[in-house]
Amino acid sequence: MMEVIDLFSSQRRHPSGYVHQLEVCHVERWGLAVECPTPQAPEHDVEITWILADLGLRLTKFRPRNRHSRPSPSTLTAVTIHRDTRSWATTDLLLGLEISDRGRPRITRAAEFATAVATGAIRQSEADYAFQTVHRTLDEVSLHRSINQWLAYRGIFDPW
Repeated sequence: MMEVIDLFSSQRRHPSGYVHQLEVCHVERWGLAVECPTPQAPEHDVEITWILADLGLRLTKFRPRNRHSRPSPSTLTAVTIHRDTRSWATTDLLLGLEISDRGRPRITRAAEFATAVATGAIRQSEADYAFQTVHRTLDEVSLHRSINQWLAYRGIFDPW
């Protein structure tokens, strides 16, 4: 479940051992921004991921191949984050939010999260953290009209 992003080589290493070369990989004041090509996906060409360090969240969006296509929803996932000068490592806690362009958030992966907690794959302290993080974010996003307005509320004004 731990994914590692190496800043010096601009690579993402998945738990399966698969390595993606990143097009963009840089530290921002709010966290880490990465872009990864997705040549195997017919509907989108790039996965854009922001690791929001202070919030304990990974924000993911896919850029469609066709600029006239309807954009896919943004996904916010609770993660634990470990970083040093060379790399950032995130552990996916499964529970998250999906936010459409209309700004209506919905909780995702709740059943998978519950199973992971029940089987001990996610410790109780991590489950509590994920639950609090996602519900705090759900409350905040619900108060704003879009993910961009929520990001601005959080002091993140970089283009998404």
